[in-house]
Amino acid sequence: MASPAPASPAAAAAHAPPPRIGLAGLATMGQNLALNIAEKGFPISVYNRTAAKVDSTLVRARDEGALPVLGHRDPRGFVLSLARPRTVVLLVQAGRAVDATIEALVPYLEPGDAIVDGGNEWYQNTERRIEEAAARGILYLGMGVSGGEEGARNGPSLMPGGHVDAYNNIRDILEKAAAQTEDGACVTFVGPGGAGNFVKMVHNGIEYGDMQLIAEAYDVLRRVGGLSNSEIADVFDEWNKGELESFLVEITADIFTVADPLEGSGGALVDKILDKTGMKGTGKWTVQQAAELAIAAPTIAASLDGRYLSGLKDERVAAAGVLEEEGMPAGLLKKIDVDKKVLVDRVRQALYASKICSYAQGMNLIRAKSVEKGWNLNLAELARIWKGGCIIRARFLDRIKRAYDRNPELANLIVDREFAREMVQRQNAWRWVVARAVEAGISTPGMTASLSYFDTYRSSRLPANLIQAQRDLFGAHTYERIDCPGSFHTEWTKLARRSNGAAI
Repeated sequence: MASPAPASPAAAAAHAPPPRIGLAGLATMGQNLALNIAEKGFPISVYNRTAAKVDSTLVRARDEGALPVLGHRDPRGFVLSLARPRTVVLLVQAGRAVDATIEALVPYLEPGDAIVDGGNEWYQNTERRIEEAAARGILYLGMGVSGGEEGARNGPSLMPGGHVDAYNNIRDILEKAAAQTEDGACVTFVGPGGAGNFVKMVHNGIEYGDMQLIAEAYDVLRRVGGLSNSEIADVFDEWNKGELESFLVEITADIFTVADPLEGSGGALVDKILDKTGMKGTGKWTVQQAAELAIAAPTIAASLDGRYLSGLKDERVAAAGVLEEEGMPAGLLKKIDVDKKVLVDRVRQALYASKICSYAQGMNLIRAKSVEKGWNLNLAELARIWKGGCIIRARFLDRIKRAYDRNPELANLIVDREFAREMVQRQNAWRWVVARAVEAGISTPGMTASLSYFDTYRSSRLPANLIQAQRDLFGAHTYERIDCPGSFHTEWTKLARRSNGAAI
């Protein structure tokens, strides 16, 4: 007797238990995360305001292995297709679009159901939505998702924060969908309130710093050392086998191997790209939060300034022309004679030391916010979940994790013994690179800011005594003394005039 024909995916889905999770917002990130979850064996319902996005997602689900994805074209059918307690993930543009999507869905949600916002949202918006959802009995998570479209499809780093019950409802799904390392899945419950969004924001700020530092390393290699794109590709490829191993170094090596695809153009594609950098706001938020919390983040701030200045392309071109007419030579101010191998090694050391400063600034910002909000964030655990899937994943995150495991109250990565030893070992090369860049007229704001941060932090005595004296003179802000306790105020001008008169 012939065996019955296998059921079609649609027929099988009709008899399967309803999905525990749904996803609304089917742009590239949403599609990829939905397919990732389905591929891990969890049926998922999807919805998008534009029906064409639903259709394209279903086509991809079919073509990528008949994945268990159920498409819906109206919010009611989408929500009611889910098993209770329902969990709806949103991957729509941050801001008003999130509020609009929530308003479309909440009429069909019930107490105990959960909303998970996976966008790059401002953490205070998430905290507002947590309260609004709680008034309806709905749980809420703000979940940072890092790794770009490839990470979303194959395993991102996930940073959920908000209501822990909402996380526990889908913990098994998130742990399967997240990137995997030897230390486990790259997801953890970050903390209450807007902690997940805040941590993702700072992650992006560190990413800004990392990218700026890598670009400066490239610029020094190219303009001081005269390295070709092919040689620079080899350098970054070699660096990615050692202490600088990271996603950003890896993709940088690849970028320099890509030829311009325009017919007849020739040359490397990277050389044809306009030198103007875009941004989406998380770097600016990071710097603003650092200022509000009185946390020094000069490397991240320098990377943001670098992006702002890159946007002034026409002004920069005009300035170069004016200054050249006034005697400022175009290009390098001074030729630096140095062996290529020596230059490559010194730039490697400078990049590594600068990156430690950038990560240290980001971690200090997270800790300060955690203290202010009472979030009790685990910095070692954050370093662990950044080891895979995310844009700033790097080999030395392992060592950052160990540093915070050794001392959860570590004041700064720079004073962890392992990192302190490496900073001392690399500081001469670091100073040499920054000094030669200054001599040659090459802008290295990230490396310079990192070095200044290091030198300021290691100084037991700063010229801030003079600044405080100035503040007391013009504003009677008082000052403290090094030899006795208390606050003091001095009539500086009166005493100075008396002293000057006596001297005359």
